[in-house]
Amino acid sequence: MPRFTLETVDPEFFTTAPHIFRYAKQFAAPPERVWDSLTSDESLAAWGPSVTRVTWLSPRPFGVGSSREVVLAPGVVKVHETFFRWEEGHRYSFAVDHASIPSLRRFAEDYLIEPVGEGRTQFTWIVAIEPKPAFALPFKPLAPVLKAAFGRLASDGERYFARQV
Repeated sequence: MPRFTLETVDPEFFTTAPHIFRYAKQFAAPPERVWDSLTSDESLAAWGPSVTRVTWLSPRPFGVGSSREVVLAPGVVKVHETFFRWEEGHRYSFAVDHASIPSLRRFAEDYLIEPVGEGRTQFTWIVAIEPKPAFALPFKPLAPVLKAAFGRLASDGERYFARQV
């Protein structure tokens, strides 16, 4: 599989990226359970078909500098992620260091979980993307499709925790 290197990001990228997709869902599970799922060996792959496989490359305990590889359905896109923010039990953010597709200049995700009542969690997820200049124009009409595709993962999480009750 080809490997294309991406540029680094910092937390400001979540407000300055050309394409920012934000999702907010309430999960029928306490924050500890959601966090345990996010940091499990299976992680997002357990939630539904959007993520095919997650492979943690760093030993536990995870934190800033930890990395993993993620294969997205249908197994065509593979990314290597490195975590640059880690607030145990509450929040993490990572940047994609390299990907199997050539179109991305910078890509990052931010996951925030907060309690909202008895046994429920507010899940907030931000995806920030900057395509390479050659892909910027074609990316514009594809952005709504990508936003919906990423939104499927948040909905997968909502259904996953609803089934766990």
